[in-house]
Amino acid sequence: MRKVINRNVVLLGLTSFFTDVSSEMIMKVFPLFLETMGAGGAIIGVIEGVAESVSSLLKILSGYFSDRFKRRKWIAFTGYLESAITKIFLLFISTPYGGFWVRSIERIGKGIRTSPRDALISSYTNEKNRGLYFGFHRAMDTFGAVMGPFLGIFILRKFGLNNFKIVFKFSLIPAFLAIFIMFFVKEKEFKSILKEVKSNSKFSLGKRFYFYIFAVTLFTIGNSSDAFITIYAGTFNVASTTILFMWTIHALVYAAFSTPLGALSDRIGRKKTIILGYIVYGISYLGFALTRNASFLYLVFIVYGIYYAFSEGAQKAFVADLVTDEFARGTAYGIYNFGVGIMAFPASLIAGFLYQYVVPQAPFYLGGIIAIISSFLIIFV
Repeated sequence: MRKVINRNVVLLGLTSFFTDVSSEMIMKVFPLFLETMGAGGAIIGVIEGVAESVSSLLKILSGYFSDRFKRRKWIAFTGYLESAITKIFLLFISTPYGGFWVRSIERIGKGIRTSPRDALISSYTNEKNRGLYFGFHRAMDTFGAVMGPFLGIFILRKFGLNNFKIVFKFSLIPAFLAIFIMFFVKEKEFKSILKEVKSNSKFSLGKRFYFYIFAVTLFTIGNSSDAFITIYAGTFNVASTTILFMWTIHALVYAAFSTPLGALSDRIGRKKTIILGYIVYGISYLGFALTRNASFLYLVFIVYGIYYAFSEGAQKAFVADLVTDEFARGTAYGIYNFGVGIMAFPASLIAGFLYQYVVPQAPFYLGGIIAIISSFLIIFV
């Protein structure tokens, strides 16, 4: 029987689509932009790590308050709006220091919106369609990641291969279009008011949930910023437009497989799907480490896209499987997103120093090994 995606999930998917068009136009060239201002691998690692950590600290708070105030949509909307406005300031930075501040402040918006949005999506799901819905949302998000680098290539070819600020300027159009679409999402009404005693036990989410967070957090230590993949590809004398094309291929694979692999997790189980995803991640990162020419990079980018399709939707759907109380899911997604994001700083910091002071391949060896260990831990969730 054909499954119809809920209208509000479609609108949230479109919101994420246009947001990611904007963000990926920026982020796939941002490391190259920082390099033109003299930033090395270690500095880029600090910038990316701090930015994601700032985002993570807010994810747990926004998730909790969306449970407390029973208002998921407008908290998420505020986050989208903050990010869009902050992107305007990219047009005025001229130093890595300025890039650090704008990147960090822009991530505040992501920290505000992510957990309430995930809880909002979960409110329209059940056990039989949860993987499908989250997979669909990831697919829409990722089609934006396809379009973003594609538009970036077009803009750079037309206005100059190093004219990164014109890319930042065009990125504002989809950013504000996403905010417009978000207006039309209708939040599901809460069925009842939580009892005070229940709201005070917000962190009693179960041992399985917390062990799952531990396994995912460990995995994240080896999952450093994609900025290192971008600058690593540049060591093979690959042009900026070619790197963007590789990311476009990666995103196409991710988008094409997200919905079917999300639906697969509804059939074979979330744990098996996540484990397979972690194994594919390990293979892809070892592939990056073993790359000896630019041509092989295309294949590794494809495998890396398959990892995302396996894991991103299934990981978020598994949170709702483990936390059956809908009134606690904002907090649960806050903890999940916090656990994933808080390790972004040490992950990127470690990767940055390994990349700059050991060998460029070192972060990828580390990530591959940790992924295999984490896949083993998921078995016991």
